[in-house]
Amino acid sequence: MSGMKLTLKIWRQKGPGAPGELRSYGVQDISPDMSFLEMLDVLNEQLIKLGEDPVAFDHDCREGICGMCSLVIDGRAHGKDSGKTSCDMRMRGYQDGDTIAIEPFRAKGFPVVKDLVVDRSAFDRIMQAGGYVSVNAGSAPEAHSLPVPYEKAEAAMDHAACIGCGACVAACPNASAMLFVSAKVSQLALLPQGGPERARRALSMLEQHDKEGFGNCTNEGECEKVCPKSVKISSIARLNREFLRASVLY
Repeated sequence: MSGMKLTLKIWRQKGPGAPGELRSYGVQDISPDMSFLEMLDVLNEQLIKLGEDPVAFDHDCREGICGMCSLVIDGRAHGKDSGKTSCDMRMRGYQDGDTIAIEPFRAKGFPVVKDLVVDRSAFDRIMQAGGYVSVNAGSAPEAHSLPVPYEKAEAAMDHAACIGCGACVAACPNASAMLFVSAKVSQLALLPQGGPERARRALSMLEQHDKEGFGNCTNEGECEKVCPKSVKISSIARLNREFLRASVLY
């Protein structure tokens, strides 16, 4: 039994300063069991055989862990399957003859490198600005000697689930990265180990967020809808409280 035939409208751009455009490609024999990235692999094999430049797209683990597969599929970051990354999507959600539009994440803070690849090093710089503890605390204590309430431990883990993929930025009308920053600030603020630099961390990470050109949060809620790890928008409220607390202390 033959697979599906699809039309792909893909954003092609040779470099950061080059003009870009959507180009149409046809692919066939696409199995419903293929992942979305495997379907793009089929297209690239086809383009290479024709002597054409393959489509550049980011990927690594292909298991929904690393967050590199940053694609806007039919206008939605990571595609139509909520709670999944692009690599987790299966082609069984499409029908024979469908047309699929594939674009890169679009934000001032995520400049296009080539085709569907964007530079997300802004997130690294935000983490470097405050996502660490630089306190000389001597030797590491016994793991069970520092009690952490169950509720706080679970909440910290919920925020630590953020993989920094940037879907929140791509979905936000303001290109805000506040959901990402709030997750990283919250996971440390909730635990006693993150206490010593709690205030400085909130201020420095938000300052770097603004320097990178990301917008402000206006409670649109789009970020929560596309987050593959289901980080809640309520974490932004926690970030705001951390910022106010830090502003009083400093």
